[in-house]
Amino acid sequence: MNIGVMVLEGPYQTESVDTAIHFVEAALEKGHTVKGIFLFMDGVYNSNKRVNPSGERNVVAMLNAVGEKVPVTACAACAQFRAVKKDTVADNVRLGGLGELVSLVQTCDKIVTFGG
Repeated sequence: MNIGVMVLEGPYQTESVDTAIHFVEAALEKGHTVKGIFLFMDGVYNSNKRVNPSGERNVVAMLNAVGEKVPVTACAACAQFRAVKKDTVADNVRLGGLGELVSLVQTCDKIVTFGG
């Protein structure tokens, strides 16, 4: 099965991004194809590599690690409105447009959304 994931909330608001990461890892282990993760609205904050909480789980680093296996795209417009700059985006996350979300939806059997 081809799966797409969308994350709508930032890090540490809820456990949405944690759950999305665990979902993607489990889907890959079960042999599914995860076509991509799209960070939308406040979800773009999960791409900020300057987030480095001491003594806490680092969800940005966790997402960046998943980005080695699955394409992770942060909405460029959402990032612009939230002052997330290209130089602050994690290495395995790229900025992209809503057309990429449309393409993800069109090529997947299921889209799973976390947050909202």
